Amino acid sequence: MSYPIPSKMWQRVSIVTLLLLIPSVGIAVLRQCATVAVPANQTPPSSTSTTSILPNHPDYQALQALVQQYSCVVSVQNFGTLPITRTEFATVLNACLKRSNELIATDPKLVTQADMKTLQRLQSEFAPELATLISPIDELEARNAITPTQTTRERTPAESYRKTQSLPTVMPPPSSIPSGSSVQDQLANRPASPKRQAGSGIGRVAPEPQTGSRFNTENYNRIEDNPFHRVGNDPLSTFSIDVDTASYSNVRRFITQGELPPKDAVRIEELINYFTYNYPQPKGDADGGQSQRPFSVTTEVAAAPWNSQHKLVLVGLQGKRLESETLPPSNLVFLIDVSGSMDDPNKLPLVQQSLKLLVNKLRPEDRVSLVVYAGNAGLVLPATPGSQKSTILAAIDRLEAGGSTAGGQGIELAYKIAKQNFLKSGNNRVILATDGDFNVGVSSDGDLTRLIEQKRDQGIFLTVLGFGTGNYKDSKMEQLADKGNGNYAYIDTLLEAKKVLVNDLRGTLFTIAKDVKIQVEFNPAKVQAYRLIGYENRLLQNQDFNDDKKDAGDIGAGHSVTALYEIIPTGTKSDVKVPEVDPLRYQRSGETASDTAGNELMQVKLRYKLPQDSTSQLITQTIPDDDLRADQIPSTNLRFAAAVATFGMLLRDSEYKGNANYDLVMKLATQAMGEDQEGYRGEFIRLVEQSRGLITRK
Repeated sequence: MSYPIPSKMWQRVSIVTLLLLIPSVGIAVLRQCATVAVPANQTPPSSTSTTSILPNHPDYQALQALVQQYSCVVSVQNFGTLPITRTEFATVLNACLKRSNELIATDPKLVTQADMKTLQRLQSEFAPELATLISPIDELEARNAITPTQTTRERTPAESYRKTQSLPTVMPPPSSIPSGSSVQDQLANRPASPKRQAGSGIGRVAPEPQTGSRFNTENYNRIEDNPFHRVGNDPLSTFSIDVDTASYSNVRRFITQGELPPKDAVRIEELINYFTYNYPQPKGDADGGQSQRPFSVTTEVAAAPWNSQHKLVLVGLQGKRLESETLPPSNLVFLIDVSGSMDDPNKLPLVQQSLKLLVNKLRPEDRVSLVVYAGNAGLVLPATPGSQKSTILAAIDRLEAGGSTAGGQGIELAYKIAKQNFLKSGNNRVILATDGDFNVGVSSDGDLTRLIEQKRDQGIFLTVLGFGTGNYKDSKMEQLADKGNGNYAYIDTLLEAKKVLVNDLRGTLFTIAKDVKIQVEFNPAKVQAYRLIGYENRLLQNQDFNDDKKDAGDIGAGHSVTALYEIIPTGTKSDVKVPEVDPLRYQRSGETASDTAGNELMQVKLRYKLPQDSTSQLITQTIPDDDLRADQIPSTNLRFAAAVATFGMLLRDSEYKGNANYDLVMKLATQAMGEDQEGYRGEFIRLVEQSRGLITRK
């Protein structure tokens, strides 16, 4: 870049790369440089706010990578998708500089050398724009060179959940910085610059964006709808069951706020399994034995509501209910995120209210520990009997947010506490409450999942409760719960907390069967093609079904699990394009084995392990191809599940939605409400109405 600036001026501007990361000193020097660098009658082309930077520009892509890597919170709403001005670019860069300050102050290794160089390069290129971002208050603070010395990250572990008043001190002048030290060394040794507390005007690089205007960094894994498979070439379908419900309450949050959810936030199986269904309780073994299986299996076939040429097959599992006197004692460790990102009304305050509901349900034989994590992880409450509710509630009341997030470190401590208080014949579980924004400590998905898998094999399971908006990390939290033999729920309201932690408490906390897998074999004489609705991130290889080392989903006490297949009967000329495969030379496909009943539509096999076992058990059940009469009415279970699946396909704008529309969803749901004692199905109908209104306005 070239400006008409004397060489001596350039020497002064280049100091930016050393001083901008030091808030108090760097800002003052930077402002001085920026005000004298350019003659009054000339405007550097790069400082023009109307100059756009395209998303495919290397600088744009480099900054976007930094935002994602370090979870920078910025207020430029179109960043990442549309061209932005240089001033907007500098705004995002300023947020990343602030974020890197926080991380380096905690541990210099948290920002890589490569990223440091990128930040320094971008600082130099956008120095004029960065200078204009400093508010008058920040300029005054920079001139006074005042910054707090005691931050959330510097507290002792047991005190890391309390806010502490800042103690001001004077930063050393630039001349006191050793000339031979590196930028990273200088940053590592300087006092940290925390988020400004209420009433304080100290220690910020740039104004902190308000919650409502923060850059949205919510993260969801991409979902591609399961396609149709030809039975002649691929007769087996294998997947892991899923009892998570987070997607439904998250979708509800979007719709309630007046917007449609992102397509990838809609996991249809979680929408379906948010609701309970009237499946029978399990009975004794099929061979007449007295032992009881942990769940029953229900199947049903009906016409597909959105495509009359196709059929809809329901496979429902119902976990056995446990009576209070038969529940084992619980060793629960609450792992609470009290980092700065949790300082919103729908985050930590809602966490506190939610956990209080659970505490009120504890029995004297239960034990509760409380671990928090921000800059440090600490044990706030050692294992305490459930009878001492006032002690537990008081510890929860004292929680306050502030600091960066050491998620991995907190998980390690929580598992350590759970192991110390392990109940051999009890329920040992870590309950993680967070927005999922891990960015310090064991932060990579691989390291976290390996840690959780190791503890899972030792009998300590993980339940994940998600909170908040704006920086919510859905994909990471779902993965952690899956690997921890636990469940994953998103809590957007206190009513949802009541559902998860009171109404569904036994299913949430007490596992009755683990590693539950389903494998379906379709009869090519009856079915030409099929597709599994939902469960896209739960698919397994066919050989995984018999592999007891392969992890799968778990069923809690009283949980119901529903899976739907859309099938195209053999001989039906469907309007849906089914993938073509060349005929096989050495194998003959599409023929039925001579020793099978010609009326079988499909065979369903299930494998599961009891919670303390390492060897799986097998259940096998066939589904006959009964002719559907014109007057045959599907069960309430199937119709309501079909309504929810249809709704999910509409939200995802699925290519397989056929003739589906919101009127069809309303018709199916209203006719299948049933008793609806808790009102969840009625709420679903209201959500459908709201969504239809949003579509109409759009």
